[in-house]
Amino acid sequence: MARSAGRGCVPGARRVVLWMLAGAMLACSSPGSAPKAGKLSSYAPQHLLKSDFNRVAEAHQQQIFASLRRLAVKLYKRNPREWRKSGADSIDAAVARIFDAPHHWRFASLGNRRDLDALRVALHPEFRGDRVQAFVVGLGSMVQTAFGDRDEFFMLDALDAQRLYNAARNVEIAAWKLAAARDERGELLLLSNQPGDAVHPGANLSFEREFGRVIGSLDTLTDIVEEQTERTVTRVVQNLATAVFLPIP
Repeated sequence: MARSAGRGCVPGARRVVLWMLAGAMLACSSPGSAPKAGKLSSYAPQHLLKSDFNRVAEAHQQQIFASLRRLAVKLYKRNPREWRKSGADSIDAAVARIFDAPHHWRFASLGNRRDLDALRVALHPEFRGDRVQAFVVGLGSMVQTAFGDRDEFFMLDALDAQRLYNAARNVEIAAWKLAAARDERGELLLLSNQPGDAVHPGANLSFEREFGRVIGSLDTLTDIVEEQTERTVTRVVQNLATAVFLPIP
């Protein structure tokens, strides 16, 4: 009788765990902002549905968005007029608006554009809004699209190596365009890397390093997913001076 009662209790307990896991998955299926850094508790039920690769993907995604956040801060510091355009009270407030608010990467100030459309707006000479916001929103939402608009991954979730590869190339193109895009007077639209000169002999290449971290993480995940799925990625070679952004299908 004791064994029979024990067997009868197990299915009910399993149903409870499965409902908890399903709820956790649904809660994470459509992030409203950037993925948050940090690890789940060792006892979190989500761990039962996560593979080692899921955890690796989440770690890389969090590192990417940490780099994008640092880029936003650096760009606002070099271009303080931009955060003032957005009506923010400070750089911290302008950055928090991009990464912490539940906006699904759509801002009225950008006409609700995201992904490559927001990047193109940021680099258009006639745009009069907050270029840093447009540039970082474009990069962040484009990366999120490549991740399937998820900020947590489970065993049934699949990543697309081609999307990740295209996103990495787009970050390269965006970094080059950021350093080259100028207005009608020939002035840079946004200041970023600063070469050394007689007054400031030490070059500031911190922007380049952050872009490199983002590209490296995306390329690493591309290689892992390509090997797992045995689907070959179509690699593209472009001249950065004439390169066009690649679609994230």
